[in-house]
Formats: sequence, C-alpha cells, structure tokens
Amino acid sequence: MNDAQRGASPRSASTPVVVVGGGVGGLVVARELARSCIRVTLLEASDRLGGQVRRLTLAGLDLDVGAEAFATKSTTVADLARELGLEADIVAPAPLRAWLQPVTGAARPLPSTGLLGIPSKPLARDVIASVGIFGAARAAVDRVMPRRVGADAESLGDLVRIRMGAAVHDRLVSPVVTGVHSASPAELSVDRAAPGLRAALLRSGSLSRAVGELRRAAPAGAAVAGIRGGIARLVDSLELELHALGVDVRLGAAVESVSPDGVQLAGGEHVAGRVVVAAPGMLGPSPTRPAVVAVLVLRSAQLDAAPRGTGLLVAPGAPGIRARALTHQTAKWPWLAERAAGQGEGLHVVRLSYAGADADLPTIALRDASTLLGVRLTASDLVESAIVTWQRAAVSESPVPEGVLLVGETAAGGGLAAVVAHARRTARELAHDIAGETAEGAPRRLGQG
Repeated sequence: MNDAQRGASPRSASTPVVVVGGGVGGLVVARELARSCIRVTLLEASDRLGGQVRRLTLAGLDLDVGAEAFATKSTTVADLARELGLEADIVAPAPLRAWLQPVTGAARPLPSTGLLGIPSKPLARDVIASVGIFGAARAAVDRVMPRRVGADAESLGDLVRIRMGAAVHDRLVSPVVTGVHSASPAELSVDRAAPGLRAALLRSGSLSRAVGELRRAAPAGAAVAGIRGGIARLVDSLELELHALGVDVRLGAAVESVSPDGVQLAGGEHVAGRVVVAAPGMLGPSPTRPAVVAVLVLRSAQLDAAPRGTGLLVAPGAPGIRARALTHQTAKWPWLAERAAGQGEGLHVVRLSYAGADADLPTIALRDASTLLGVRLTASDLVESAIVTWQRAAVSESPVPEGVLLVGETAAGGGLAAVVAHARRTARELAHDIAGETAEGAPRRLGQG
C-alpha cells in the first residue's frame, strides 16, 4: 500500500500545477504529478469527473456508455489498473466473433485475420464473402506492388485504397474504422490509427504482409480487455487517490482563459501555477464530431444465443440502418451477463452508436437492433433505454502557448491506452522540469535549455 492509499499527504514542491479538465488524461496527469510531491489543482467545468468515460445505471445494472474496453497491445492501461488495486478485476471479453453488416446481403462474421478491417490474407474465404471475388483479387494485387506504392499516404483510407482497392476500403475498413474510432478512414492518419503499419509495409513489402506481421507481434489473447463492473471504475479509483494525495479537485469550475502562469475562472478567481490543459477546445477551436449512443435493456430469450456474437459493425450506406455499430454487451462481457441474469431470465444489454441525435432515436435504435441482430424485437421487449450524446475531439491543430502543456484525446489521439500513456509521459517530463526549477532557483520551460 502506498502513501496515497494510506491517506498520507505527501510533501509538496513549491511550484504548483493547474490541470484544466477532469477526463482520464487530466486525472492521470494530476495523479502522476501529485505522486511526485507536486501541488496540484484540478478544475472540471461539469459536475463529474471522467470525461468520455462514464457510468449509466439502467434496470439496476451499472453500464459503460463511453469507453467499455482498452487495447491490450501495450500494458499501459492494465498497469494503471493494477496500481489502483483493480488487477483482479481485469477481464477478457467472451471469445465470440464480431460480425459485419454489409451494404448488400446478410450479416456475416468479420474476417478473422485482419487489422482495422485490412486483411492479412486477401484471398481467404471470409474476405471473399465480404468483398466478392473481384474485390479480393484486387486486394491480392497488393502482394506484387512495389513496397513504396502508397507508403507515403497520409490517411489510412488513402493507403488502403491505393494498396487494396475500393472494395476492401468500403466494405471492410470503413465500417470497422467508423465503428471503432467514430471517424472515417479518410479522417485518420496512418500512424495514429495503426502505429507501426507504415514501417511494417516497408519491411515486408506489402500491406497484407504488414498486417500479418503486426498481428503476430501482438500479445496472445484478446486484443482488448475490460474491468469487471465497468471501465468507469478506473475513474472512481483515480478520484479516490487524488483526494488521498491532497489534490484540490474542483467541480463546476469553468475556466475562461489560460496563460503559462495560471488560469482565470469564470467567477474572476485567478489560480496560479504551471498549466496542463486536458479539456478539448480550451486553447482554441478544435474539430469535434458528435458521438451518440443508444443503450437498450431488452428482455428477449431470442438473444440468449448471441446471434451476432459480440456485435456488428455496419458498412456506411447499409439500407434501412442508421446505426454505425452495435455491441451486444451481455454477450461480450460475461461479468455483465451474470449481473443481468440476477435481474431475471432473458435480460440483455445492447448498445448502438450513431453519428447524430434524433428525437425518435429510441424507436430507431430498437428497429436497428432488431434488423442487425436478426430477431424480432418490439416495444414490449424494451425494459429501459437511454440516449447519451457527447462531442469527440479530434487531434487539436490550435497552437499551444509556450509553457502550457496539452494532454487528453486532443493531444494523444483516441483510445484509453494512448491517452494514459501520453498523460504519464507528460507528467514525468513536467515533474522533471519542476525539479530542475526548484534545484536551480530559476524557472525553466519544457523544451528550453
């Protein structure tokens, strides 16, 4: 047990830090700094911490409506969970396939040997079933292309189109990327969407071989993991530790302006200190895209067999379907299925994602769920539902004032692993910088000699 868990207040360095934003990035950077004996004030404009990681209780079940899992390619999030005492509750999803709803034809299991929908075996039967024989043949041309063709593509979409053609892009990569990242392949850079893919392409000589190489190098087991009781437990544990470390956490604290030496609150108060911004748009306009989630709690024995595995990704343009993805949460997470069973037989949780809100979205979501899952669902099967909307921020292109640091999704890109890793790295660098200031008796800024 560390000092924070015993409730001890650490000795504080003389230079305070103000963290603006209480999402996971802000919480992690505040924790790391406080553990380095630096005085930290964390300001959150809303009435809760966690940002896009949040809990919703429906039909007596605690559910994640933001992030529900974390990537296991690195141990970043798992290491944090272990430090917070959650190691025993890290769980893998059920070993079921995800499915794909194509533009035409029936839903089918997603090809099993791909990365973000990019196949490592273009002529595999499940790839042919998804893109057709001509689409698969075009994708196989990737194997004989010069390795540098497309290697300088900026977006993932451009890379896939150049190397494998439109069919693989439109029928596999686009629905997978849109469902996973809430953005089209054209909006995601290759290096952020799939770190190491470009280098693997140049090493192996083809995109399909590069995907195979990255898959072989990935840790054994599921590509994602979760936490029993929900990812929101990370936020609960981080909040408890911040209080134990003596961090001044303020909710409802709207920041009007930011400078290298502090922030100005809406009420006129000035909070002095080095500044770390973890709030999208705080430093200027930041591109955002709406993320809308419809959560349905259903009572239907037809869903007991998990007819579409852990859920489906939907190809853009699939007729009559508004949803971009569906997750059958009680099929994906055994711990949640156990808790649902405690509320009576046949209880299931289904989550659908949409590009925008609609006044009739609960009805639309129920219809989409029925179509995608291949079972007849009616209003009488619906126990409870909720619609949750937020804005997902893209990587910020606004200039960052000298002396101010940026963490969170706008700095690290999407995904808990990227956000946590970037926040920890930023905190270590800032703590080192502050230690240098304290030792030398004169201020230094990151990036200055």
